[in-house]
Amino acid sequence: MDSTRDLLVALARRYAFADLGALAPAAEIAEVCEFGHRLLQLDAEDFAAEAKGVPADLRRRARACHMPQTPREQPRGALESLRPAYGLLLEVIAVRWHRRELSPMIAAVHIASEYLPLLAFEPQLGHAGDPARWPAGLSAPGSRFGVIGDRECDHTKSEQSATNRTLRVSMEPGEGWRAYFDRQHSQVAGALAVCVATCRSPCTAMDWIAPEPRADLHVRARTALTFADTPLVRLRHAAPVGHGFGVPSPEEVLDAWERSRAALDKNPVGSAATEDDGFPLPGLPSLFSAVAAAPIEPATLLSGVSEHIVGLLQRL
Repeated sequence: MDSTRDLLVALARRYAFADLGALAPAAEIAEVCEFGHRLLQLDAEDFAAEAKGVPADLRRRARACHMPQTPREQPRGALESLRPAYGLLLEVIAVRWHRRELSPMIAAVHIASEYLPLLAFEPQLGHAGDPARWPAGLSAPGSRFGVIGDRECDHTKSEQSATNRTLRVSMEPGEGWRAYFDRQHSQVAGALAVCVATCRSPCTAMDWIAPEPRADLHVRARTALTFADTPLVRLRHAAPVGHGFGVPSPEEVLDAWERSRAALDKNPVGSAATEDDGFPLPGLPSLFSAVAAAPIEPATLLSGVSEHIVGLLQRL
C-alpha cells in the first residue's frame, strides 16, 4: 500500500492530474483530479463547474478565472478582471516548462498574447473587456469602431466584423455569446490595441480616455502588440516538419525568448521583460505586470490542488 501511495503522491506533486484521476482510489480524489486537470488545460469554460470535494478557496479562485457562458451570468469572472487568469497562465507555463511539455506551454503563451491588450485596457475600462459594459465612447459620433467596410479604419475585415459584433453580442442568447468568445473576442482585444497604439487615421473611438492616461495606455498596448509578434509567440505557428509537427526544444524556447526580450526592450514597459524575476522565462511575469500596470504573479492554484490531493492520499 505504501509503495502505491508513494506513486500516487508523486503523480500529484508532478501535477499529473489526468493519470492520477484514472488511478484514484477514491471518488473524492478523482473529482479533485478532474478539477486540477481542467485548470492545467486552461478549460476556462468549466472552471466554475461544481466540485464539492475541492476546498472552497480553490473553487473561488478558479471562478475568478472562469469565462461567463451567458451575457448575464454572475459573477463575471475573467470579464471582471484578467489578472487572476494571467496568474494562472503563468503557473501553467511554469508547470509545463518543468514537465518539458513545450507545445502546451507555447500554446499557453499564445493565449496570453491574444488577450494581453485587454489586460492593458483594464485600468481604463474598469473591467476586462466585458461586452455587456463597453463604454459609450466607443460608439461616439465620429467613431469608426465596429463600422464594417470603413476604408479609413486600420482594422482588418475580421477585426471590423468582431468589433461590430462585440457592441451587440450582450443581447444575443447564450449560444451566440459563446460562439463570439470562441471566435472573435481575441480579435476585439487586438483591435482595441490598434485603436490606441498604431492607428494611422485616429477617429473618436478613444476620446473617452483623457490624454495623459491615454498616452500611458498607448505604450502598454503597443507593447502588448509587440509581444504577440515576438519569436516566442511565433513558435506557436511553427511549420510541420517531417512526418509530424515540430516541437521546440528547451534551448530553442529560451533562444526565442531572449530574442523576444531584445525586441520588447524599446520602452519602459517592454524593458520589464529583461528583468530576472526567477521565472522559467525570466521577465515574463514582470512584462505582464508592466502591461497591466498592476502586479501579476504566478498563481498557486495548481500547487494548492496538488497539496490537497496529497493530503487526501496520506489520510487513506
